[in-house]
Amino acid sequence: MELARQVFDENVRINIVCWTSLISGYCSNGMVNEARKLFDEMPTRNEVSVSAMVSGYVWNGYFNEAIRLFQELKNCCAVRFSGSLLVSVLNACAATGAFEDGKWIHSCVEMNGFDYEIELSTALIDFYAKCGQIKNAVEVFSKMPFKDVTTWSAMILGLAINGENERGIKLFEEMEKKGLTPNAVTFIGVLTACNHKILVSEAFRLFGRMGKVYGIAPLIEHYGCMVDLLARAELIKEAMILIKLMPMKPDGAIWSSLLNGCLIHGHVEMAEKVGKHLIQLEPQHSGRYVLLANMYATKGNWDEVISLRKIMKERGMATVSAWSSIELDGIVHKFFVDDKTYSFSSIHKSLNQLHEQFEYCSTVDDA
Repeated sequence: MELARQVFDENVRINIVCWTSLISGYCSNGMVNEARKLFDEMPTRNEVSVSAMVSGYVWNGYFNEAIRLFQELKNCCAVRFSGSLLVSVLNACAATGAFEDGKWIHSCVEMNGFDYEIELSTALIDFYAKCGQIKNAVEVFSKMPFKDVTTWSAMILGLAINGENERGIKLFEEMEKKGLTPNAVTFIGVLTACNHKILVSEAFRLFGRMGKVYGIAPLIEHYGCMVDLLARAELIKEAMILIKLMPMKPDGAIWSSLLNGCLIHGHVEMAEKVGKHLIQLEPQHSGRYVLLANMYATKGNWDEVISLRKIMKERGMATVSAWSSIELDGIVHKFFVDDKTYSFSSIHKSLNQLHEQFEYCSTVDDA
């Protein structure tokens, strides 16, 4: 990038293509701040340069910044919105739950005659599904004149994560009947649908079809779905056998699924073994320590809880606070545990009123 910048600075005849190329280069190397500084210095912009900056934000996980930039451009009408730009913004909206912005893009799609193109429509399906608006996702899916395997996969997974498990499995069967060949991502979606419904036999049937019918070698994500399924179904021994049979080394996510299953169903001894293994596997992952500490706390084993907290402190590890978000007037507000950054007196007043009502109801019940 230093050499690229040197060439850029020494060239007296640079054009918008040069500016955009350097912005893309910065973003590809994670140098987002440098890319934005260059973007702000551009004498003129077009849809390609804007798309490069927005997609660069999204690629590097700067979702809120991508949405803010899009809002600025939307308000000033500086450039025409291309399909690729809208896809990038939709991905950011899906990641942050910015429903109003994503909904505006949907209306923009309909007004500007994008004709429900595959990439853009698939992004809309993913956005609506992740925002819990599965009905809207289904409507977009039904309006599409042509769907590829990516679109079907997004819809199947969208149904699965929204609890529409049987519909997700039926949609997979419909896809097969239409002669479309599922890929590895499709099977992640349909196995997720089985997972939430505890459909063990159906999951194993589909897991077997991956290799036998479609020649798809299971990835670690597929094994993760199966381990999670077995753990949820309290088939802990079977989950352990599957982990040992995996052709690749199980990662922290798989062991974590097994640990959660053990904790849910009260398999304390196994949970302790798995939890200690997880800490050895991912010593810098604070969540692993917290899970094991919580298990010890439920057992009343406070010495172990104190020991784990001490280890975390010695290793300079901080727990990641849980958070929730809500969108108000087009702005996504993020709330953390014991958050004091929002001075909304009405919120605290309402919470205090609820607390008083709960205490009153408890007193009445006791009486």
